[in-house]
Amino acid sequence: MAGINKYSEEEITKRFVPKNWTEKQASSSWMLFKIMAEFVDGFETLNAIGPCVSIFGSARTLPENPYYQLAEEIAAKMVEKGYGVITGGGPGIMEAANKGAQKAGGKSVGLGIELPFETEPNPYIDHDKYLNHRFFFVRKVMFVKYSQGFGDARWLWNHGRIIRSAHPHPNWKNWKVPHRFGGHLLLERFG
Repeated sequence: MAGINKYSEEEITKRFVPKNWTEKQASSSWMLFKIMAEFVDGFETLNAIGPCVSIFGSARTLPENPYYQLAEEIAAKMVEKGYGVITGGGPGIMEAANKGAQKAGGKSVGLGIELPFETEPNPYIDHDKYLNHRFFFVRKVMFVKYSQGFGDARWLWNHGRIIRSAHPHPNWKNWKVPHRFGGHLLLERFG
């Protein structure tokens, strides 16, 4: 897949600096507090947002792609029905969903993740509703606790596992928009 990663292997390797034993021990001792702080920050920020739908998808989808436009349209329809929109906060489908929510006057939430590259949130997230996570599992908890979901098979599987082992909100639903068809069914349901 040429052209997807604009960073060379050397540039990526430089961003992952090895630590000595003392640095690892010091880092590990404070890990629990960092995780707790991230949960507290997430709960306090997201408790006030109201019902939301999460929309997941590729960060590589360009605005001229029909799926970008479909995500924007679905997000706008969700806002019209009283839902906010939660995404991973990145470009592509996530940007389209945040854009659709913001254009329709709804809540546009972004749950980013700290990575060595591609860490800028898209410009369509409400400034007071963006969280940048260091831990993937904390971010997943926020998605499941505060939203109903649309997305790819991986997220559908993860949400299914959590539903089976936990007690989600009774109104929680998870719909999947297939890559080749199905978006029109959501628009008919919510349109």
